[in-house]
Amino acid sequence: MIAADVFGYGWWIAARAAGIVAILLVSASVGLGLAMATKPERRRPGMAVVLRRLHQYVALGALVAIAFHGLFLLLDPWLRPGLAGVAVPFALGYRTFFTGLGVIAAWSAAALGLSYWLRDRIGRERWTTIHRLTLAAYALALIHVIGAGTDGGSAWLLAILALALLPLPTLAVRRLLSHEREQERRAAARARAATRRPAAAGPDGRRATPRRPVGHGL
Repeated sequence: MIAADVFGYGWWIAARAAGIVAILLVSASVGLGLAMATKPERRRPGMAVVLRRLHQYVALGALVAIAFHGLFLLLDPWLRPGLAGVAVPFALGYRTFFTGLGVIAAWSAAALGLSYWLRDRIGRERWTTIHRLTLAAYALALIHVIGAGTDGGSAWLLAILALALLPLPTLAVRRLLSHEREQERRAAARARAATRRPAAAGPDGRRATPRRPVGHGL
């Protein structure tokens, strides 16, 4: 009887395990992405390449884990979600709100992750702006993990999620500060370039010289 129960819930356990692996890999991918965008000028030569490749591999691993999470749910004889249940937001009758957020998070992660190979067509700046939505997809995934699973309130799962989340706020703050400093540097560079720009030539081909304002002394 125990063996039958274990077999009956095996796909659910496998799906839950794949989901937990997926959220941990997404956490690592988000952390690496924030680290890549923070203080790049202080990194050792070649470190940017290492971080970028590691970020890519971890993100792809997360997508594979998400795919297995959905596949194992399809095979679960108790839930029986059907293809629509795992692919269409809010189509599943079981904990509809939380499972719907999970479907949205999964599709968002897939679109944002695979968009890396289309960034040249999208445009680097536009792609960077779109890629920031990863944080929103990550937040939806966390809510899904806690709200949809039977062990969402378990101390062990909350402890794992807390450890995965621990470095992210610091990295996010550093990323914002780094972005602000970069904006200030660019503004200062534009201002310096404007002051060094030569004066426009007059009708006779000579460069115009600024006139001294009347009444302002030397």
